[in-house]
Amino acid sequence: MRKTSANIGFIGISGRGSGMLDLLLQVDGVKVPAVCDLIPERAEKGIEIVENRTEKAYPVHAYLDYKEMFANEDLDAVVIATTWITHAMIAVDAMNAGLHVGMEVGGAASVEECWEMVRTSQRTGKICMLLENCCYCRNEMAVFNMIRKGIFGEIVHMEGGYRHDLRDEICLGRENIHGRLYNFIHRNGEVYPTHQLGPIAKALNINRGNRFLTVNSVASKSRGLHQWIKDNKGEEYDLYNTTFNCGDIVTTIIKCANGETIKLTHDCSLPRPYTRDYEVQGTKGIYSEPEDGKGRIYIDGTHKEHQSWTHEWDDFGPWRDKYEHPLWSLYEKGGIKAGHGGMDYLILSSFVDSVYEGEKANIDVYDTATWMVITCLSEQSVAMGGAPVPVPDFTNGKWIDREPIRRGMYCLEEVCEECYENIDEEKTE
Repeated sequence: MRKTSANIGFIGISGRGSGMLDLLLQVDGVKVPAVCDLIPERAEKGIEIVENRTEKAYPVHAYLDYKEMFANEDLDAVVIATTWITHAMIAVDAMNAGLHVGMEVGGAASVEECWEMVRTSQRTGKICMLLENCCYCRNEMAVFNMIRKGIFGEIVHMEGGYRHDLRDEICLGRENIHGRLYNFIHRNGEVYPTHQLGPIAKALNINRGNRFLTVNSVASKSRGLHQWIKDNKGEEYDLYNTTFNCGDIVTTIIKCANGETIKLTHDCSLPRPYTRDYEVQGTKGIYSEPEDGKGRIYIDGTHKEHQSWTHEWDDFGPWRDKYEHPLWSLYEKGGIKAGHGGMDYLILSSFVDSVYEGEKANIDVYDTATWMVITCLSEQSVAMGGAPVPVPDFTNGKWIDREPIRRGMYCLEEVCEECYENIDEEKTE
């Protein structure tokens, strides 16, 4: 029987965690009776966020040890917003404690921890869902709708990336208690793959009729972070002579079982505007998203008045209006929430919807493991000069004949238009 409320614990009250906690509290039926962080001040901040949002409607307890929280609190689920290399460990512990898991994005440190998440979820029956918000971005969902309607024809190649100037955030990691710093010092690979890989994987039916086969990654030299420290902190700063292992530009190519190729770019250590470089290329057209984030599109046969050599881009705006995903049409009517243009609230709503249902998360444990594993595989490939590294099949062959999807408003496999019929606008308020 579907639940209508849930007690959800929250672990990791960082800058990102604080915002997500506040949004989680705005999802219908959610209570957060317990928060946790290793730093006492942050744990106390978690209590303040809950009480400010709920006007002290129920007691909230703060913990420094998440295992103590699991033992003492009556929870249905937990949201994990800690440092990247702790996500899988906490997720496994939470599922073993009988809790559904939603966790913030970040790549895996090893193939084994991905298998452990999969096996623990299978054994316990608990959801393990990566909270990849970009799967619910407005543009990405409209493009997904177009892909499913065949507007681009057969998809041949897709691209995306995380191209975001984070030099100050990385270099000031100790001052801001942020985990990126140590990853960039010690690792060299695609350390943050899932923002664009998530929407790409869903579009290409990964783990449902398709799968990733191999990963090839190459990394440029590393210069940007040292230059930032030189320009902003000077020679007296103790990290001045630190060697940053992660290349400034990491390029990854993924080959799929059905023949498609994917290009990912990680680019966080050099000055540049933000973009995720989303691109879809098929037999009938192409979508591309440059730095301005507005998107552009070319569909074969839509410019017949021009000579064939004068192919011109169209602004994506009118196309998005025509092919708006019904979830976003409904969301806009009810009032878009804060958080990366509204997609943060949608990914949390999707997770809570799955918790209420008790099964089949819209980003399931196979997706979670498959997207996260790209990080450690890319590290291996970079270390071997860009050699291909095989991607494990976390479904153990079931990708060729998976069980039916759970259709619903938040479904990421198909556009379930029937689920939006006669829905009251209050659903998004």
